[in-house]
Amino acid sequence: MRLVRTIAMLVALSASPSGAADGPAWSDWSHDLFARAATEQRFVILDLEAVWCHWCHVMEKTTYADPKVQELLAAKYLPVRVDQDANPDLSSRYGDWGWPATIVFAPDGSEIAKIRGYIEPERMQALLKAIIDDPSPGPSVGEAFEIKPAASAFLGKAQRAGLIRTFDESYDDKLGGWGENQKYIDADSLDLAISRAEAGDSTATRRARQTLDAAIALIDPVWGGVFQYSEGGTWSHPHFEKIISFQAQYLRQYSQAYAQWKDPKYLAAARDVERYLTGFLLGPDGAFYVSQDADLNHDVDGHTYYALADAERRALGLPRIDKNLYARENGWAISGLVAYYDVSNDPKVLDIAERSAKWVLADRALPDGGFRHGDKDRGGPFLGDTVAMGQALLDLYAATGNRDWLTAASKAGDAIASFRDEAGGFFTSKTSEGTAGVFAKPAKLIDDQIQVARFMNMLNRYYGDERTRALASHAMRYLSAASADMPRPLPGVLLADDELALEPTHLTIVGHKDDGRAQALHAIARALPARYKRLEWLDLREGKLPNPDVDYPDLGEPAAFACSNRICSFPAFSAEELQANVAQMAKLKPARAAQN
Repeated sequence: MRLVRTIAMLVALSASPSGAADGPAWSDWSHDLFARAATEQRFVILDLEAVWCHWCHVMEKTTYADPKVQELLAAKYLPVRVDQDANPDLSSRYGDWGWPATIVFAPDGSEIAKIRGYIEPERMQALLKAIIDDPSPGPSVGEAFEIKPAASAFLGKAQRAGLIRTFDESYDDKLGGWGENQKYIDADSLDLAISRAEAGDSTATRRARQTLDAAIALIDPVWGGVFQYSEGGTWSHPHFEKIISFQAQYLRQYSQAYAQWKDPKYLAAARDVERYLTGFLLGPDGAFYVSQDADLNHDVDGHTYYALADAERRALGLPRIDKNLYARENGWAISGLVAYYDVSNDPKVLDIAERSAKWVLADRALPDGGFRHGDKDRGGPFLGDTVAMGQALLDLYAATGNRDWLTAASKAGDAIASFRDEAGGFFTSKTSEGTAGVFAKPAKLIDDQIQVARFMNMLNRYYGDERTRALASHAMRYLSAASADMPRPLPGVLLADDELALEPTHLTIVGHKDDGRAQALHAIARALPARYKRLEWLDLREGKLPNPDVDYPDLGEPAAFACSNRICSFPAFSAEELQANVAQMAKLKPARAAQN
């Protein structure tokens, strides 16, 4: 209790005002920012931060409170502070540099320097002075290059082999995970490993399970929920931010891992993430908040706070929760919850996911079928919101058989088409962040292209129309060209290439939706281990499915069918029969290499 009293004193002290907390005269990002900078002959310095970010808070307390830094900023700079969660266009453009990300621009909007992470006061002083003395672009500012889309929507054999080699070499065989310094689960890397494990790859199985086992250390044992990452090349030194993107991802992937390997610790991990997500980040209207801070305040950091038990934490108060409500983040949460529902069959979880989706459709939907980001967006609409919600709506359709969700997903696909650039790829936002310098050309984020290719391909599987297939191919041709110049691993490109080339595992329940036997078969199908799955429920009273590529017989009782490579199984009437049929269909799926 002495420790708790000491922390409580620090909490009280931290609430006291101080002159240093005033900091620089921050401006918001605006369309006329560089016109103002040119008129005043000032550099623009962008502090791209996050509400939840520990090092952002440290930088505010130390660097931007430093009198010499404030003096230099006041003399020659326009300081701009932006919340990256609220501004997806800027965070997409500079996501590789944060958080915090510090970007310095000339008055004409050209980049001078891009710095990743925390900058000490002395280093910031030196940086600001150096730019005043010589505003030439530094080594962090690379040459922009044009991407000319590839002729084919598929990777060539040599290119694919190179991407696989880079992906394999990025794996940390000693501790698990992809990459070596910061330890966390990279979403696309684990998805690719699970896909290869499903195909019988023993190395992929070992890597996926080693990573999943290690990452359990990032789950808060008291409240549940996953911390953002661990530093120092270990899994045991977490940064304590709890961000919804990580909650949704880990919830989905531990649920899918449980479906694949039936290891109880994976279901327990998923349950721990779900109880935090729905217990702390769920708002009263059914929508999800963005994040919870790493620290209680400037003086009580996460290392001290999260070492405490539940009652001791609550006695001090809760770290700040960012209560903004964004369409993209809710889409991620819905997909994670649906994956957990698939393996837990907990109706309360599905109810929460559906309530969130209904809120987004009511409060964030646009007339064209897309979604705005927040209540009041500076830019946008942003591609990421509509892709995330489109995928969430597809997931809800698979989980329920309710065609209203599929119709809404189709409308999201229509909206995504409006982001298409005839010159290649899809724009991240329909409005540019500005008109000067680097902002004269709208951004096209690689991860956005990956998500568009994968979502439009899946939409095509459910509808069978050429238009969605063409949009997926348009994104993939851009990715094929862009990945040739990217030194970093791009497992998402490999996933998109696989999914465009191969049919998903296709499961169809034939039977009335109010028939308990059909409901039981649907529950079994939901829980089967297939990461890339097309699951439908054909109730003949509702008419044919939107893509009636298989003519299913009416057997007079509910039945389940598994299809692959244009071959369908005998009808299954039990869990054992359906599992055997899915395993048999998996053997008929051709190897990816044979598709090139």
